[in-house]
Amino acid sequence: MRYFVTGGTGFIGGRVVRQLLGDRHEVVALVRDAKRAADLAGAGAVLAEGDITDRDSMREPMRGVDGVFHIAAWYKVGAKDAKVAERINVEGTRNVLELVRDLSIPKAVYTSTVAVFSDTHGQLVDESYRFDGKHLSEYDRTKWLAHYDVAQPMIEKGLPLVIVMPGLVYGPGDHSSVRRSLVQFLQKKLPVVPEGAAYCWAHVEDTARGHILAMDKGKPGESYIIAGERHSFEEALAIAESITGIPAPKRRVSPGTLRFMSKIMGVVGAVVPLPEDYHPETLRVIAGATYLGDNSKAKRELGFNPRRLQEGFKETLHHEMQLLNIPI
Repeated sequence: MRYFVTGGTGFIGGRVVRQLLGDRHEVVALVRDAKRAADLAGAGAVLAEGDITDRDSMREPMRGVDGVFHIAAWYKVGAKDAKVAERINVEGTRNVLELVRDLSIPKAVYTSTVAVFSDTHGQLVDESYRFDGKHLSEYDRTKWLAHYDVAQPMIEKGLPLVIVMPGLVYGPGDHSSVRRSLVQFLQKKLPVVPEGAAYCWAHVEDTARGHILAMDKGKPGESYIIAGERHSFEEALAIAESITGIPAPKRRVSPGTLRFMSKIMGVVGAVVPLPEDYHPETLRVIAGATYLGDNSKAKRELGFNPRRLQEGFKETLHHEMQLLNIPI
């Protein structure tokens, strides 16, 4: 089979490309700069220079493929211009999916996120859940728009699309705030631990496999939560401590304190640039928020089987310890 993949140079997309190649499929990877994606070409992917915000740049490389994985997305804490997030996450998604329709591509998988549910307030929700309130970040908001205002209406008009919804994704090669927190933990520089914040943790390799299972077995028109098991951030650090022997911070910070700080930082941020860890969006997201999704449907219908956090963390933390020259 021949697949077209957006976001192939990203954390999840890169794993999807390599797993597809490992399964002996052909892959056309959309990249903005072929020179910066030499590793994909070296792995066997065909590179197509283009951008999801430029529909015409995707038309020819997408033509005739058996399926499309649309994984590319914008994620940056503290967007000063919401139009950037909308142009990539919303209009970029519209461009990709309209080409799937116009070119009569048999099937596509779109990467949404459990974050469209926003804070589930401790509830483990399934794919039928819908949140219509105010989101905690521009990422959450624009991914909600892409999911409900772009993808779902096109599904209702017959687009052969499967939606996958990852939770918190971790693993070697991550560059998110999660990885930054784990590195700070390993260096004994993580100052405090937020109380109450909880996520569904899945290793990046399992998340990538969930995408491929959705292409192989997913029913067009259906959504699948491909998140891992539920753990609070406190529990995750306790697991990290058991693996490494490095003590987790004892100090805790309450959700109320973090929400208060987010308001103050909102005022400060209007005057001076803020580090990502102290941006109001970051503080809101970790202020006791729970991003929780039930993966039962994906397990039942796709055969999705993510590894336990204990197993995935062991590989991830040992990888980071090697980079930091910390004895294992």
